Amino acid sequence: MGSGYEKPKSKEIKMIPKHTAIIMDGNGRWAEQKGMPRVFGHQNGVSAVKKIVEEANKHKIEYLTLFTFSVENWDRPSDEVDTLMKLLVQTLKDEFEDIFNNNIKLNAIGDLNSLPEKVKTELNSIIENTKKNTGMILTLALSYGGKQEIFKAVKEISEKVKNDIISLDNFDDSVINDHLYTRNLPDVDLLIRTSGEQRISNFLLWQIAYAELYFTDVYWPDFSEQDFTKAIVEYQNRERRFGKTSKQL
Repeated sequence: MGSGYEKPKSKEIKMIPKHTAIIMDGNGRWAEQKGMPRVFGHQNGVSAVKKIVEEANKHKIEYLTLFTFSVENWDRPSDEVDTLMKLLVQTLKDEFEDIFNNNIKLNAIGDLNSLPEKVKTELNSIIENTKKNTGMILTLALSYGGKQEIFKAVKEISEKVKNDIISLDNFDDSVINDHLYTRNLPDVDLLIRTSGEQRISNFLLWQIAYAELYFTDVYWPDFSEQDFTKAIVEYQNRERRFGKTSKQL
């Protein structure tokens, strides 16, 4: 008899979430438990990103969105923020070839103008060079906040209503969708959060209205391909009713 987790066979992978989003939490605590500085956790977190992007691509997930840097993260110690920005630039440079060769299209959402110039330059370069790719769309949420995104959308819509560009007679949720950072992305089907915390942390507040939420105690640097597949299998075993009863489905 074997023990431990067995990866589900491919035939068991049936209802794949079209859009999966991940709150990659626990880098700092993972490092501190090992007696190492927090940056060590972020560096190992990058390795986990690479593995999970590859695994998501294998599962034919169409959209993968990663909470990479929140608007609140700017309040962290300046040396940690500087290190994170340098790590982001280096990772984008190192991973461009793999992203391109795997037909992945890179996207970014958030207050991108607040990012350092080096980050914006590298980010825009990869976005431009992968825009014709037709595979999975990998979105990095950078300097992102869900409340800030909704506030920005409401402000823009209000201005357009005031100037008779948008009519209240034709106003519905599609108008709000069209003014969000995620206007070109479908709503989230599965939201994964690592590290044992069970909260949303201002991530994709509008877009996760009907998402299935999956929480795991595993810290992000240890989050493996098997852990990712477990989350998908859990998603498959849930009944998504969207307000209806089971008999109506």
